[in-house]
Formats: sequence, structure tokens, C-alpha cells
Amino acid sequence: MIPFLDLKSLNAQCRAELIDAATKVIDSGYYIQGPQVRAFEESFAAYCGVQHCIGVANGLDALTLTLRAWKELGLLKDGDEVIVPANTYIASILAITENRLKPLLVEPVETTYNLDAASIAAALTPATKAILVVHLYGRIAPMAQIMALANQHQLLVLEDSAQSHGAMTDGKRAGAWGHASGFSFYPGKNLGALGDAGAVTTNDATLANTIRALGNYGSHKKYENDYQGVNSRLDEMQAALLSVRLKYLDSQTHRRREIALQYAEGIRQPELVQPIAAGLSLTDLRNHAFHLYVVRSARRAELQQHLNEQGVQTIIHYPIPPHAQKAYMSWSCLGHLPLTERIHEEVLSLPISPVMSDDQVQDVISAVNSFA
Repeated sequence: MIPFLDLKSLNAQCRAELIDAATKVIDSGYYIQGPQVRAFEESFAAYCGVQHCIGVANGLDALTLTLRAWKELGLLKDGDEVIVPANTYIASILAITENRLKPLLVEPVETTYNLDAASIAAALTPATKAILVVHLYGRIAPMAQIMALANQHQLLVLEDSAQSHGAMTDGKRAGAWGHASGFSFYPGKNLGALGDAGAVTTNDATLANTIRALGNYGSHKKYENDYQGVNSRLDEMQAALLSVRLKYLDSQTHRRREIALQYAEGIRQPELVQPIAAGLSLTDLRNHAFHLYVVRSARRAELQQHLNEQGVQTIIHYPIPPHAQKAYMSWSCLGHLPLTERIHEEVLSLPISPVMSDDQVQDVISAVNSFA
């Protein structure tokens, strides 16, 4: 069976370095808010091209704490609308509703699965105060146009970069475009920890300081609490491991793009919708980190069964859209979203791990092409 993602083999590439990093943390006796966290925050901020990185416990907290900080700073208030793509993972929506803000779900552009400036502009209302842009599957949204629109209407922009580590457009990486960005370092992400972890990136020092306090029980100084905060901190162990994994991110992203090009060139199923066209170059794909390679089929169940029988593991990201989840069934304001619903009924993610061999990639292509 070709696994969807072989984390064991992926981490084996830098196993000795990971063990060394973990040993240093164990031997240091310093496990919370120490030098490893500071070192990773500085490295990841530099990688993204921003001034500040704040380590938090996970990707959801990164989004939630950013919106909460904007409320504490008086930039948002209860009931304000936040535009967000309807086809995102539910974490994007949870961060909004947790802050008593109103999600305004917008259908994506069908060819990219992301929002663009036109779709956002069409959805604006007087109550809209922010945009949560999701770089879904690893493809960065058209941020230059989105930021121009946001500046025109004085809207806050929060990037959900949980799947787009390293993606770049117009010379800027994901995480450097919006007023802030939330990252997840869940183990299966392109930059993954060996447990839960997350971070916020921003160029706004005031926002960075507020988020850091909110995630530390609301405290800038020990035992002095300025906010009703929470405990959401990146720990020393995960920071040390992430510093190791960060060194390999660009080369692994390069390999993901190579696999994506092989898929685009080799898959010959006319009924299958692919995320990119054949004939592109690696340079053309700098805006896509290929966290996932997602195809669409009106016969998804049959295709997935066929691939499983052929020894190819696939995953559905995501079978149920957020507005159709039980958690939001009472939110009639989320509306009927036919394109999003069709996307969620058809998507299927093929394996695209950096440790896949070319032979494995060709086996996946052959298995897809043999689907009658």
C-alpha cells in the first residue's frame, strides 16, 4: 500500500538531528518559554519575512487569539462580520464564532478553491470588518488584490496559512501578506511538529505583544494579568524539533511540486478535475506548497475504492462543509452554498509526500488511469 503520508519515513530523514534537539531540551531543564522557543520564533519570522512570530499551542489557537487580540485592541467587536471561504476546514469558522463574531461564508473560485478580490467585494456589507483568507490545500490566494481591496475598505486581513508554509506570490511568502497570519504545525503539515503546535506571524508589534499575553494567561508579567487570557504556548520540545524540520522545508516543498507536476502530466482521466494544468514549470508553482493534491470526481466513492484496491491510500479533505456540520445546523444565516457542497462531495486527496519515490508516483498515476 502506498501510504497517504508516511510520517515515520519523513522524520527518519532527520532522525539524528531530532534526537539531538530533543536531548538538548531534556538536558537543559528548561521546558516552557525558553531559548528554543525564542530561536524558532526568530527563525520562522525571518523565513516568512515578518518582524514577529508568536508561538502558540496549535493552529486553531493562532487564529482565535489573533481575532481575540483585535477585539481587545478595539478593532473588532461582538457581531462584526468576518468574510471566510465556505469550503475551508471548520477551524477557520470556529475561530470566528469563538470570538462572538459572525462568519460570512463566501463561495470560492472553483478553479483555485480560494477566495479572490471579486468574490470578497461581492460579499461585503456595512458590518464586514475583517477577512479570513484561507490558502487552501497550500495554494496562496491572490493577496495583492485582496490587500488592495481590504485597504480600500479598511478591513483587517487574517491569513489562515495552516496548509501553505513556504508558498509565495509576488515575492512574498504566505504569512507576510495580511495584518497577521495563523500557522498550524500539526504533524501532518508541511512543517510539522511531533505533536500539536502553532504560531502567529505579523509586522504589528502591538498585536504581537497582545497575542503573547493572551496566550500566557493574559499576562505580560508573571502574576500580573491584564486580560482574561488562556494557556496557549509553544513548548520548548516542539520548538526545538520545528527548528530542525524548518531546515528541510524548502527542499521538501520542491519535491512536493515535482510530484504535482508528474501527476498533472501523467494522469489521463478526462472526468477528473485536477488542481493544476499540464505543461507548467516548477517556477510556475511557487504559489502552491502542495500540502494536498486534491482531484475531483463525480464518482468519488468508486474512485477511492478502486485506488484502495490498487494499493493507493487516499483521504477526503473534507467530506462535510462547515455550514452542514451539526455544530452549525442552527446557524441559518450561513445559507445554502451549492458550489461548496458540490466540491465537498467530489474532492479526493492523492498521496503527495516528499518521501515518495518516482516509482510510487508512477504507480499512483497508473492506478488513477486504470479507473474505468
